[in-house]
Amino acid sequence: QVQLVESGGGLVQPGGSLRLSCVASGRSFSTLSMGWFRQAPGKERDLVAAITSSGENTYYPNSAKGRFTTSRDNAKNTVYLQMHSLKPEDSAIYYCAASESGNYYLNWYNYAYWGQGTQVTVSS
Repeated sequence: QVQLVESGGGLVQPGGSLRLSCVASGRSFSTLSMGWFRQAPGKERDLVAAITSSGENTYYPNSAKGRFTTSRDNAKNTVYLQMHSLKPEDSAIYYCAASESGNYYLNWYNYAYWGQGTQVTVSS
């Protein structure tokens, strides 16, 4: 079992930045690939970033490319999502997710473990 706890969400103005953190426990973090997803009311859960277990490779969809960066510190069992140039349409609950595969997946159903989510609201 893997437990994930996100933090760092909040209210930010358009154009602002936030850094989300996700701390994992329960098994060796360095063997887990990680994904960041978001879900707005009435919408599907979408991937915004993914990272391999080693941290060497990352993935971003077009909606996040150039604005979001994910990284991890395996010594701290933590994965991060740095978000810049935030827009109102980025408002959602953000979740981190873990897969026991070393390589990341693009679809939510490939991730077995999920955090409780953290709310990000971009508004003036």
